[in-house]
Amino acid sequence: MYFQGGGWCNNVTTCLARKNTRLGSSKQMATEVVFSGILSSLQKFNPDFYNWNRIKVRYCDGASFTGDVEAVNPTTNLHFRGARVFVAIIEDLLAKGLKNAENAMLSGCSAGGLTSILHCDNFRALMPMGTKVKCLSDAGYFINTKDVSGALHIEGFYNEVVTTHGSAKNLPLSCTSNKRPGLIKNILAPGVADPHGIWHNCKLDITKCSSTQIQTMQEFRLAFLSALAGLGTSSSRGMFINSCYAHCQTEMQETWLRADSPVLGGVTIAKAVGDWYYDRSPFQKIDCPYPCDKSCHNRIFDPNEHPLI
Repeated sequence: MYFQGGGWCNNVTTCLARKNTRLGSSKQMATEVVFSGILSSLQKFNPDFYNWNRIKVRYCDGASFTGDVEAVNPTTNLHFRGARVFVAIIEDLLAKGLKNAENAMLSGCSAGGLTSILHCDNFRALMPMGTKVKCLSDAGYFINTKDVSGALHIEGFYNEVVTTHGSAKNLPLSCTSNKRPGLIKNILAPGVADPHGIWHNCKLDITKCSSTQIQTMQEFRLAFLSALAGLGTSSSRGMFINSCYAHCQTEMQETWLRADSPVLGGVTIAKAVGDWYYDRSPFQKIDCPYPCDKSCHNRIFDPNEHPLI
């Protein structure tokens, strides 16, 4: 089960802006979607999961499916009930045969990757005890660190998301009991921290970054790895952390599994995920700093598709 990404909305204004887009209205969503990468039905492109039942869940609530507010503002008609939507989706699928699954994976990218982290325990609890369940987060581990202006933008932003959507009660207790609820374009250099657009071209294309910007990103990499180390060690956890300038690598065939796909230690993302899921062998590898990895497919982002960059 793959949850789509698409950022978050942190107040009524930003949520209204999404209301009539593909991130808030099924009327605006594409009627057909190509299933590639981890969702491919072709054995040669997806050898470990090609014959699974594959589901892509559209993103519609703006809070990684954590919202739960009973009241509906009659003026805006906004419903902040993503957590209820998540449960309804799983219950609907259980009735359609998911209850018979021997294997299941909750996955997603970006905001969808955060969904897979936040709802992993919920998903496990909703599934039959005999089902093997694992959760995969692609580009969904967001750290609390200062942006290029020196401000903790992401902490305040997430706090507003949690407050607007009433998300606190749906966040894992294992996180909120130890920590306060709370990648480059969203955390390190959001637009609010870069009013003169100095980072604009760099965020679209890493080859347009200055040496100073590259150094800033290398420092961000170290902060990310430090936050990751804070999770502690676990033999059951898998990690494929490369230094490619990319986003959502599991759903793109060129980065998931192809003759020229990115590799770590000679292993593709597809093989690493398969080995981890089926317990064939542990995989926990971290790449050398950019630009040492020549197998990368460094992405150039289209400003029309990413207007907030």
